Amino acid sequence: MRVVIQRVTKAQVVIDKKETRSIGEGLVVLLGIEMIDNPKDVEWLVNKIINLRIFNDTEGIMNHSLLDTEGHLMVVSQFTLMASSKKGNRPSYIRAANHVHAIPLYELFLKRVQNQPGIKLVSGTFGEDMQIELVNDGPVTIQIDSKIRE
Repeated sequence: MRVVIQRVTKAQVVIDKKETRSIGEGLVVLLGIEMIDNPKDVEWLVNKIINLRIFNDTEGIMNHSLLDTEGHLMVVSQFTLMASSKKGNRPSYIRAANHVHAIPLYELFLKRVQNQPGIKLVSGTFGEDMQIELVNDGPVTIQIDSKIRE
């Protein structure tokens, strides 16, 4: 699994030009799932994201996590995070998981976040056309890959 995490002051996702969901201060997580991902990747990644100390303390030092701040979390599936651009100029998405594999992992990811006390979760809709608007705070943007675990 790969994620791009952005610390935001606010964000919204518009789903299929019909429904809008929004958050205040917190994180926007763009989530890419590949065919080799499994529930252990979900567990590790959710734990990493909610405990990542990227929110400022009273001294302006990034010392607080999403759990500490009881912030908002928006999760949006994004298969294009699995793109490979090694050959030519057209990205390949063959590593991206198909719906049969990805949807259960996406739903497990959301369920694990929902089980965390104090976090307010908003999500996109898997496989739908979505537009995201956000105000990146900092800016703070972090990439994490569950297979590399840096």
